[in-house]
Amino acid sequence: MTPPPSAPLGRTLCAMITPFTPAGALDLDGAQRLADHLVTEGCDGLVLSGTTGESPTTTDAEKSSLVRAVREAIGTRATIVAGIGTPDTAHTTHLAREAEKSGADALLAVAPYYSRPPQDAIEAHFLTVADATALPLVLYDIPSRTGVRIEPATILRLADHPRVTAVKDCSYDFLAAQKLMSRTDLAYYAGCDEHNLALYSVGAAGCVSTVANVAPAHIRAVLDAYDAGDTRRATHLQHRLTPLIEAMMAKGLPGTVTAKALLPTLGLPAGPVRPPLQPADRATTAGLEAEYGNLTAARPTTEGPRHMGT
Repeated sequence: MTPPPSAPLGRTLCAMITPFTPAGALDLDGAQRLADHLVTEGCDGLVLSGTTGESPTTTDAEKSSLVRAVREAIGTRATIVAGIGTPDTAHTTHLAREAEKSGADALLAVAPYYSRPPQDAIEAHFLTVADATALPLVLYDIPSRTGVRIEPATILRLADHPRVTAVKDCSYDFLAAQKLMSRTDLAYYAGCDEHNLALYSVGAAGCVSTVANVAPAHIRAVLDAYDAGDTRRATHLQHRLTPLIEAMMAKGLPGTVTAKALLPTLGLPAGPVRPPLQPADRATTAGLEAEYGNLTAARPTTEGPRHMGT
């Protein structure tokens, strides 16, 4: 699959969970089955070992094995973006090289966290990582987790590097995203599911969705409707997704926990979360199942009012 130039990594990317066995070991067979399902259901890109993939609690060897296994399962049907972000520049560049060897198509890196480096140090970190391989680098701006912002001025400078090609935006700074899209050739990806349609409508390349773990066809349908010029339908489909997005992403639990609670009820691989994360309780899981049932009462290809035109 060759994504269009405006969406170099694909358009509907899933921030895939990392399946584990009941004992907590890496479940490569499960990862292959889940990856194949997600691509079959409409994802044209998979982000591995990101936030939702529990990257802080998987080993370097597990990260490499995961990329190799998923590459084997999906072939060239979708892109693989490997999460490599750590607070240590040397470690991050090591993971970048290992991801390249393992078959990743691109790299995803957060700003170095905990040490809270200033912007010139953040810029130097990303330039070092970008120079470490021949792969495209996606800047992952998620200050709520890293404790530090990749400031717009820093992104503007980094955009001059030939391998800094995209941004996964979890900054909640909608104005900055629009300004940077208008001033650079960076492919912007919504990293928060509630922003998928909003950011896409002002020029984003697509989304990196946690909710796509359980509803890939519905996430894609929103963007499909928008591309078809049916903006009213796209809005309707996004609104139908909103209760599930809220249940999975805004009720106090990480998306990893809620996705892994819901996936087994759909017959899909997941397994436990690794500590310090804890599994969702039964009441939370029941609520997630109810919202998923409401969403899937009608398939995205048949539901909702239709109105062509922009």
